[in-house]
Amino acid sequence: MTRPGLPRLPALVQDVLLAAFIAFMQIQGTLTSAANATTDFRSLSDFGHLGYAMLFVSGAVLVVRRRWPTAVFAVTALISVGYFWADFPDGPGWLGLFMALYTLTAYGDGRRSVRIATIGIALLATCWLAAGADVEPQEAIGWVFFRIGAAIMAAALGESARSRRVIAAEAQERAEWAEQTREEEARRRVDAERLRIAREVHDTVAHAISIINVQAGVTAHVLDKRPERARETLVTIEQTSAQALHEMRAILGVLRANDDGRSPGQGLGQLDDLLTMAREAGLDLKVEVIGLSELPVAVDRAAYRILQESITNVIRHAPGARVTLVLERCPDALEIRVVDDGPGPDGYTLAERPTGTGQGLAGMRERCELLGGELTAGPRPEGGFEVHARLPVHAAGTMVR
Repeated sequence: MTRPGLPRLPALVQDVLLAAFIAFMQIQGTLTSAANATTDFRSLSDFGHLGYAMLFVSGAVLVVRRRWPTAVFAVTALISVGYFWADFPDGPGWLGLFMALYTLTAYGDGRRSVRIATIGIALLATCWLAAGADVEPQEAIGWVFFRIGAAIMAAALGESARSRRVIAAEAQERAEWAEQTREEEARRRVDAERLRIAREVHDTVAHAISIINVQAGVTAHVLDKRPERARETLVTIEQTSAQALHEMRAILGVLRANDDGRSPGQGLGQLDDLLTMAREAGLDLKVEVIGLSELPVAVDRAAYRILQESITNVIRHAPGARVTLVLERCPDALEIRVVDDGPGPDGYTLAERPTGTGQGLAGMRERCELLGGELTAGPRPEGGFEVHARLPVHAAGTMVR
């Protein structure tokens, strides 16, 4: 929480006030010092009030110190050297120079500014020592060393301020980058979740509608001749639609959840129910399960959806076909193979249909790729259609028994 305070003045206003203050202090302080001095100095009014002009300009030039720090330092340094070589009275005429040194390192460009300040201080120290060589009394030479030390201190303070400002700017940049990264990661997760829900909805609806469509066709065909058979198909339609609604509620419930928990979802534990509905839809199923044991949750669900979509495609495109379904647990992968013989009662052959263009095959392929697996699907030379998926199971994860 930011504490309320006085409004901050613009930088230019601050510099104007600072320049006026330093110019006044240099002139007034020098006059006071000269009045109390025991040594004779040149009067500030000599050479057309040159001393006053030097003290005023070395302070007034600070108005543009942020914009041209190197030039301001050069001007104040030259004025300082000329002032003392002209033997004007000693006093606080160095305030503008020290502020210029501070500004040079504080608002400069790092190493270059420090290098300029170092060279400038060395030259100033040489000139000051040369100008003060014949100062009487000799104790007065101490003011020269004070100026040298104060110049070094001003440059060091400016560099410290610049370093803190750079560190703060880098920290702010890192914080903004981290925030942006979090937002991008959140968007990526939302997109991934949206895609996952879309796949789940597609698989659930497509499977249920395909079975309902087949059973409705059977009902229409046997309604007058075999009412008992029609009753069975209607029961199957009711059960299929109820299960589809249940799955849809479970899937869409994720959107309403207040936490990150997800519904268990369907897996190979419901394989028997899937096969029962497929057989009721008229498919001749042969199932081979080889060495199937515990699987990671993601692999278990993906395998179920791949089988569901494959069976749905057979029901839709080749009703009544003979289907061989193989689930084999290899050391490092789960192999899934769904093969049908193609022609159904209407003579339609899966080899005649286009492959890879529907959402079902695309969804199965995406599921495999997300787990690092692969899927191939296409017509067989001898007729029919085959779906082959390989899902890696070596990845660590929660296991389904």
